[in-house]
Amino acid sequence: MKNRQAYMVGLNKMEIREAAVPEPKAGEVLVKIEYVGICGSDVHYFKDGRCGDFVVDGELMLGHEAGGVVVKLGEGVTDLAVGDKVALEPGITCGQCEFCKSGRYNLCPDVVFLATPPVQGCNEDYIAFPANMCFKLPEGMSTKEGALIEPFAVGLHAAMQGKVGMGDQCIILGAGCIGLMTLLACKACGATDITVVDMAQKRLDFAMDLGATRVINAKEQDVLKYVEELTGGAGIEKVFETAGSPVTIAQTPYLVKNGGTITLVGLSANPEITFNFGQIMAKEARIESVFRYRNLYKKAIAAAANGLHIDKIATHEFAFEDIQAAYEASVTDKENIVKAVIKL
Repeated sequence: MKNRQAYMVGLNKMEIREAAVPEPKAGEVLVKIEYVGICGSDVHYFKDGRCGDFVVDGELMLGHEAGGVVVKLGEGVTDLAVGDKVALEPGITCGQCEFCKSGRYNLCPDVVFLATPPVQGCNEDYIAFPANMCFKLPEGMSTKEGALIEPFAVGLHAAMQGKVGMGDQCIILGAGCIGLMTLLACKACGATDITVVDMAQKRLDFAMDLGATRVINAKEQDVLKYVEELTGGAGIEKVFETAGSPVTIAQTPYLVKNGGTITLVGLSANPEITFNFGQIMAKEARIESVFRYRNLYKKAIAAAANGLHIDKIATHEFAFEDIQAAYEASVTDKENIVKAVIKL
């Protein structure tokens, strides 16, 4: 067996190499990866060399959204079997800090998270990974869907942070993968009126197909004026920013209803953003933020297995040999590519 690995060796440059297949240690399994998604953070690293405060220093293997098949068990593993299809939750935490012990393990200061510098990712054929972070997929669910569980968990965490409930009205700024996953999660949590905003009409059409109530093309319409007319000046109770754009982040205080909630999901390449806190204080609005997810993989898998079509969000598929072109297209063709996945 050979283990192909794709490394980012400079801005906008990938290089495929071969390495030895790793051996699973005690408590680990060896997974043959079949699909890896290209995340927005991967695109930021590839194009900008950074994502928020995380900066690439040296060569980096990208990729953290993975689905595959267990091919070997490490010592002591009993909950999985060879041949099981799994989704990998890409963060390994310490288990000992106050955040891990309180169940908020996504905030663990010592987390080792795939493809977050300096930790290498999983754009490779094989990975040895902790068995307790490999979640078995039910019969009938593909490993391609398994790779999409990670971004869906982000959307589900966003909906839960925003406390979306039955009959809620929401607006989602950004119709990329995470925005659309947030749309599906809000619907699953009971929201009945969901507006999606983007500048790419094809993405907005996609949002309508996935169940948005209405869409706003920000290239053609004034979003603040549209929402003012829609709500009679009241604003929208649940506001989600998923684009990571300084422009849309700055819009959120003007869109939120008195006493409503803003949930910041998208991570801007530039962490310094102008924001009107006067609007927030006058409205007594609440700001929530999202850092990955926690305790949601089983719920996300169950939801996806029961009629929530997350697989539709993967609009483009590339062979591993074409990973350079896949990343370039994810940078330059955002109008058409909602989500690209790599097939190994």
